[in-house]
Amino acid sequence: MTYGPPIPVIIDCDTGVDDALALLFAVRHPGIDLRAVTCVAGNTDVDGVVRNTLTVLETAGAPAVPVARGAERPLIEAPRSAAHVHGHDGMGDLGLPAPRRTPADVDAVTLLRREILASPRPVTLVPTAPLTNIALLLRTHPEVTRNIERIVFMGGAAGAGNATPVAEFNVWHDPEAAAILLTAEVPITMYGLDVFNRVVVPAAEVRRLRASTEPGARLAGDLLAHRPAAPGTTAGGTGGTAVHATVDGPGEAAGGLGDAGALCAVVDPEGLTTHRLPVEVSLAPGPARGQTVVDRRSRIGESELHEGTREQAMVDVGLKVDVPRYVKLYLETVEAGGTR
Repeated sequence: MTYGPPIPVIIDCDTGVDDALALLFAVRHPGIDLRAVTCVAGNTDVDGVVRNTLTVLETAGAPAVPVARGAERPLIEAPRSAAHVHGHDGMGDLGLPAPRRTPADVDAVTLLRREILASPRPVTLVPTAPLTNIALLLRTHPEVTRNIERIVFMGGAAGAGNATPVAEFNVWHDPEAAAILLTAEVPITMYGLDVFNRVVVPAAEVRRLRASTEPGARLAGDLLAHRPAAPGTTAGGTGGTAVHATVDGPGEAAGGLGDAGALCAVVDPEGLTTHRLPVEVSLAPGPARGQTVVDRRSRIGESELHEGTREQAMVDVGLKVDVPRYVKLYLETVEAGGTR
């Protein structure tokens, strides 16, 4: 596949296992110009997210990409980590070394504003985490939307959730922030659980990556291998970051790309089938809080006839994904990137 000028991309993440896979891809794909990474509490505390992000960028051989510390907690909710999925350090407890790099001397919202407005081309913003930083940005500096091409966020679900029966982790973690994102008035793509859980790297490929002598490819393999060992099980906890896994044979676990699929969709949107649909976030207390309510009806119903229609954001919702295409794209990118 040939690519035009690199797409300016900013990633907002809560670096756990599959945020790290996404960073490896973004650093190494020739079609992405990674301009900045901002960090938010989610899979682990925000200081752990900063540490993990710097370590991954260092291992991947990234240029001097600025990294900034963001929100410590959601706008309203108490912070809730995903250590049960990503390990106590957020990175599968792999024992990775502390990074030599240091974060930028500005906060995440300041860095986001600076890099978005300074980009010579409109930026594609890719949040793979709870959306607290993005909500704060949009409310504090709404002028940034004039230089945002698209927001491709990992979050939400048109079907079943994982944090609750109906809510995906990133949206559930900070529902008010997700609702603010939908007011951005820029094109939005939702890479949710409906496609997130489908893109799985076969065990043989995971094993091959783990045997690599190139640090970035080997890290990708180790991260993909952070999966349950029991046949037929799935790692289902957190939405932005929980990873689907199956077992191909004794002791051989396949690994889900998770958040990295959203970056694949940025450079190869034809691999993702989307439908433009009305979406809103359920904010009321109770079992539906944090649900992304995706209206897939072909016509209005009795509620609208009797109570009137509501304003809802129109979102390109990912409903199908070409799994072999994205697996091939990811593997080729991560492995070739170490030789550039």
